[in-house]
Amino acid sequence: MQKALEIIEEVKKAVVGKNAVIGKMLMVILAQGHILLEDIPGVGKTTLALAFSKAMALDYRRMQFTPDVMPTDVTGFSVYNKSTGQLEYKPGAALCNLFLADEINRTSSKTQAALLEVMEEGRITVDGVTRETPKPYIVIATQNPVGSAGTQLLPESQMDRFMVCLTMGYPKLEDEIEILRRKQGEIPWNKSKRW
Repeated sequence: MQKALEIIEEVKKAVVGKNAVIGKMLMVILAQGHILLEDIPGVGKTTLALAFSKAMALDYRRMQFTPDVMPTDVTGFSVYNKSTGQLEYKPGAALCNLFLADEINRTSSKTQAALLEVMEEGRITVDGVTRETPKPYIVIATQNPVGSAGTQLLPESQMDRFMVCLTMGYPKLEDEIEILRRKQGEIPWNKSKRW
C-alpha cells in the first residue's frame, strides 16, 4: 500500500489535477491490465504515461501510430547478417515494460492487430521464434475522438483487450494556473529522486 501511494505522489508531480485518473490507472497496472485513454490531443496523456514509467522505474517506449506504421515496427523483424550467415532479430517498439501506443486509431488494422496480439498473449513471434515480453508488461494506448481527421473506430473485439477506457479532459482553471507555474521552473521529474 505504501509503495502505491509513493507512485501516485510521484506521478502527481508531473500531472496536475487528475488524481482520479491516476488512481484508476495504477489499479489497472497492478491488476496487469492495459489502458485506453480516449481524449482530445494536448491534455497530457503522453505526460501521464511517461510519469508512470519514471515513477515505477519501467523501460518505456512510445510510438506514434500513423497510417504508415507497419506491424514490424511494433513487433520487430529479422535481418540477415552477412558476416554470421544468420538472421538477427531487431526488436520492435513493443518490447519494453510500458508501451505508449499513441493515437492507435490512426493506423492500419494490420498494425493494430499486431499490437493487440502482443497485449493478449504477452509474447511476440517473428519468423517462428517466440519472445516473451518483459514483466510487467503494460500498454497505454491513446485514441483521438472518432471523427477527428484520419481516425477510425476501433472494433469492439479490439476494445475488449483494454481493461479500462479513461478520459482526462481539460484541466480546471486552478490546475491550468499550477501547470503554468510549474512550466516556469524546473521540469517536475528533475526534482524527484525517481525521475
